[in-house]
Amino acid sequence: MKILVFSSLNVDYDYHMDHIARPKETIVADSFVLAAGGKGLNSSIAIAKTGEHVYLAGVLGTGAELLEKTLLENNVDISLLDRQNVPNGHAIIQIDKNGENSIFIYGGSNACITKEYVDKVIAQFDEGDLIVMQNEINNQDYIMQKAHEKGMKLLLNPSPCNDSLKEQPLELVDYFFINEVEGEILSGCPEPEDILENMKLKYPRANIVLTLGSTGAYYYDGTNKVFCPARKVKAVDTVGAGDTFMGYFTYALSKGMTPAECMEIATKASSITVQRYGAAAAVPTLDEVNALD
Repeated sequence: MKILVFSSLNVDYDYHMDHIARPKETIVADSFVLAAGGKGLNSSIAIAKTGEHVYLAGVLGTGAELLEKTLLENNVDISLLDRQNVPNGHAIIQIDKNGENSIFIYGGSNACITKEYVDKVIAQFDEGDLIVMQNEINNQDYIMQKAHEKGMKLLLNPSPCNDSLKEQPLELVDYFFINEVEGEILSGCPEPEDILENMKLKYPRANIVLTLGSTGAYYYDGTNKVFCPARKVKAVDTVGAGDTFMGYFTYALSKGMTPAECMEIATKASSITVQRYGAAAAVPTLDEVNALD
């Protein structure tokens, strides 16, 4: 079984400050870090840090030297990446003193994926292989269709949860990874239990993974419901925590672990990530995760 992450690569501009700026407010950042990010890059590194082979597909633009260097250092297979002479995608991230964040993204190279490139990538994979996606690239509907035709298992984090999702064949998704906000938008329900039930009714083929921050996370497949409480830690930066969770869950799934085991290892991994600054740089190794009680 092969694992493909087909998603975004961003240069992250991280600003640490007392609180997230409000409308019309100008504040001074306490520190600044230039970092490798993007949901695709983050989740592929999370998978690679388990020791599992993972392919990353997407587009590198100009000014992306840091991204390529970071991926190679973390043993992500970048042989399928495309390169174009356009500005690379980037994110502006505010991180407050409690580790909460506010993010806006410029698509750049992440919006330059062609159907010809998609065909070339998907041709390298087979039935039963896993494809991990988020919602930070263009032509996602085409990628999903082609992956489904190949018989690949589709794992999707629909973030950012915007109008582009209406154009995507979400009925093809095998695993949704959503937080409370995304869950409410997609299901029309605010309460976790209702989100799970309505998501399953709306997308009957899908397994639902609902993350609830410091509370924990649910897995629901229509028959089995698993709740995994969050580990009690002091969060300093929540950027990348969801990508770590998804990456480790994907690894566990590829190894045939049970839903409860997938949830446990993903929860452990993300609990380490939130105790560190940065996104890709904060992802723990499998040895670090296994060392937790």
